[in-house]
Amino acid sequence: MGEVDHIIVGSGINALVCASILAGKGEKVLLLERNDDIGGCIRSEEITVPGFVHDVMATTFVLFITSPAFEELGPDLARHGLAFCNSAKPTGVLCPDGRHVVLSTDRAANIAAFNEHSPGAGDRHGQVVGDIEKNAGLLFGLLGGRIWSFATARLLAREAWARGPRGLAAFLGEAVTPARGWLETDYSDETLQALWAPWCLHAGLDPEEAFSGQISKVIAFALEAAGAPIVKGGAGTFLKAFQGLIEERGGAIRTGCDVETVIIDGGRATGVRLAGGETIDAAKSVICSVAPGQLHQRLLGENTQEEQQESVRRFRHGKGNFQIHYALDCPPQWAGEGLDDVALLHLTPGLDGVSKACNEAVRGMLPQVPTICVGQPHALDPSRCPDGKAILWVQLPEAPRFIKGDAAGKLDVPKDGQWNEALREAFADRVDAILSAHIHNFKKTVLARRAYSPADLEKMNINLVGGDPYGGSSSLDQSFLWRPFKGSTNHETSVKNLFHIGASTHPGAGLGGGSGFLLGKKL
Repeated sequence: MGEVDHIIVGSGINALVCASILAGKGEKVLLLERNDDIGGCIRSEEITVPGFVHDVMATTFVLFITSPAFEELGPDLARHGLAFCNSAKPTGVLCPDGRHVVLSTDRAANIAAFNEHSPGAGDRHGQVVGDIEKNAGLLFGLLGGRIWSFATARLLAREAWARGPRGLAAFLGEAVTPARGWLETDYSDETLQALWAPWCLHAGLDPEEAFSGQISKVIAFALEAAGAPIVKGGAGTFLKAFQGLIEERGGAIRTGCDVETVIIDGGRATGVRLAGGETIDAAKSVICSVAPGQLHQRLLGENTQEEQQESVRRFRHGKGNFQIHYALDCPPQWAGEGLDDVALLHLTPGLDGVSKACNEAVRGMLPQVPTICVGQPHALDPSRCPDGKAILWVQLPEAPRFIKGDAAGKLDVPKDGQWNEALREAFADRVDAILSAHIHNFKKTVLARRAYSPADLEKMNINLVGGDPYGGSSSLDQSFLWRPFKGSTNHETSVKNLFHIGASTHPGAGLGGGSGFLLGKKL
């Protein structure tokens, strides 16, 4: 493509957004992906039975359709075939004894249903999501804006003037409340606590961690407002739309290109060297959408400063994920009514159950009763499988990266602490047993099952260290102005013209494309 202005290493959602933004301004962009296909954690394949299209990893795009990136790129992506399928019931919870509750996309209906379930709970829900709505400018300015910027400084100054310094401090203090503190304060009903308790896991947090309450409230607001959409035809359609848009705007994408080194000349990033020896020059910037270890230990190597080496050593990755995909002979017959068309249904004993499973996974134990998130893509998008059949997308967000034992004391753990095929299938059997307790004749309806351990996920994507899909622990000390490192400044690095984006950088994990959008607009 001639002279390249920007080289982007990696092809996850942030890389795709950044490439689209830059190419849209006439910049010559080259995106390089080491795998055979683009997408990072976004991919869809027929991994069980022919005709059953599964989103292998990421599946729910609520953060994208509510993002500035979608606002700007959405109409053009639609021209390239991107469309979403949604449900009026984005989420729900089903407890072991059959208690269940469902959230709809109708706030008034939710308030009425929750009040009927537990007097006053609906009114409290309305106040919680209403407060998020009322404080949206401040919340989303901090969650999605460039932290080190005059815009953020002006935002905080304006809020301090409007609320008073003490009022702003009180708001920020409330924002760091753990999910347990919020749920036990606002809801006396354990089922409603159970509805929201697992959602902080999808932001890489545990219910006892600071800020997990606030992010759970934000998710509650987003799910009610926008649902839990999936891509029509499978997540692969999302990638085809982005590729079409990038190429339409003059950008180029090369797969099967393993970048070995970022070339530094005179303290500036000037290009990259591929594993085969080929060098590619970049006139303006090199942008890496990778995990911190990949950037500073592999791509920069001896060019990494001592301070960054120490920061990488201190950087913590979070728990691993465990994924299971089922092809079913018929839609699941749930024990509870009204669950057939819930987009994402959590199976959990409740707040204490989520906390217990998290603690076990953090200590290297296989959870005795894991928190199970069940997606039902067939209910939103019937094109995903043959008529009358069904698909389950199952995610367990509490899986140990290094295994020390089994909390149930039943599974044999390898002496080296590593996941292997036998343990993966045995742990998937544990999930089967829980699903069988909630779905009538479940095992008889299973046509095929495909499980992925944290080790399998890392094998598919080297940035998922230990199967961590969130780019590193999202605890408060590794978020906002401290992400990825304590000395980080937005998406800059110690090397001029070298930038870092992706889940490991602010605004963190999720399918919002935030870091790619912020850097693309900045450049």
